[in-house]
Amino acid sequence: METTAPPRGIGATLRRDPAAPWRHLDGPLLGATLAIAGLGVLMVWSATRTAMADAGLDPATYLKRQLAFVVLGAVVMAVVVTIDYNSYRDFAPIGYLGALALLVLVLSPLGTEVRNAQSWFAIGSFQLQPAELAKLALIITLAACGASAGGTLDRQRLMVSLGIAGVPVALVLMQPDLGSALVLVAILAGMLVVAGTRPRHLAVLTAVAVLAVIAMFQLDLVDSYQRERLTDFARSGDTSTGSGFQSEQAETAIGAGGLFGAGLFEGTQTKLGFVPEQQTDFIFTVVGEELGFAGSATLVLLYGVIVWRVWRTAQLSRDLYGTLVCAGVLAMLLFQVFENMGMSMGLMPITGLPLPLMSYGGSSMLTTWAALGLVLNVHMRRFS
Repeated sequence: METTAPPRGIGATLRRDPAAPWRHLDGPLLGATLAIAGLGVLMVWSATRTAMADAGLDPATYLKRQLAFVVLGAVVMAVVVTIDYNSYRDFAPIGYLGALALLVLVLSPLGTEVRNAQSWFAIGSFQLQPAELAKLALIITLAACGASAGGTLDRQRLMVSLGIAGVPVALVLMQPDLGSALVLVAILAGMLVVAGTRPRHLAVLTAVAVLAVIAMFQLDLVDSYQRERLTDFARSGDTSTGSGFQSEQAETAIGAGGLFGAGLFEGTQTKLGFVPEQQTDFIFTVVGEELGFAGSATLVLLYGVIVWRVWRTAQLSRDLYGTLVCAGVLAMLLFQVFENMGMSMGLMPITGLPLPLMSYGGSSMLTTWAALGLVLNVHMRRFS
């Protein structure tokens, strides 16, 4: 007599289902993310341990905080990938308006001024930077707008997209935070290209952007310290300004690393604190000095893996919305990595942008993990 095998349960069904999202987790992307974040924890510790010990404080203070940010970031990523990415599209207006509200509030007395910019909310020992959250909100909202166009962004939708991006850019510039504003512009530019903006419209926007930058300098709409940061990199060897000194010390630290570096915790420039803001803006100098060209090249390779996987996911996405989300994340990461490493080597102006997954800081860390979580989400559900 024929017998029927008993059911194995939901778990077995999921294991046999080739479309189950968990079966399509992007291992290379997740692995590269974890590797960079782990290296960042070590570099932040190296950059701060001596100064903290000299001040009579726990040398591992920054190590513990950065490790906590990484763990929390991983939790945020796990939450993001649990929900189908198209669900975020439905709540895009709410997230966008919430981000704008925070950008307005940070300009009020509720905000905290740090290094000439009122860009943070002080929540105990943690500082929340609304501009970081605005990056995610802009990506999701522009993706929703672009997807509704169906692959060709006409003039009306183009103007709507410009308006969506223009408001947070203006609010961030009022802080003033030029670096974050440039990231928002980079996100807009990358997504407009992928959304199907006509070439003539892109040419006009490029010309308008160039004229706007010239006008800002001519009309003295850029603060003097920002002007110095944007122009000092072109005057190699000039240390008469603060940003010029930062650039010289950063280049010295990287150059001292040679091929294989001085060794972990053995960098002279790092231990003596010659490079200002080394655990945040100039974390790449620690890699260059202590791990040398080999370590720096490995880090660039890891970022290359992330870029490749994000680009691949954009191509494999089941819909235009997922493709545009990946394009926004890719533009954000590419601009920040290129700008941060470039300013550390004296090739780009100093803008105060963190190196994704490496620099000390909770807001940037959580935003990057969430953004990469969106990419993982798109990849996992490309067959759903």
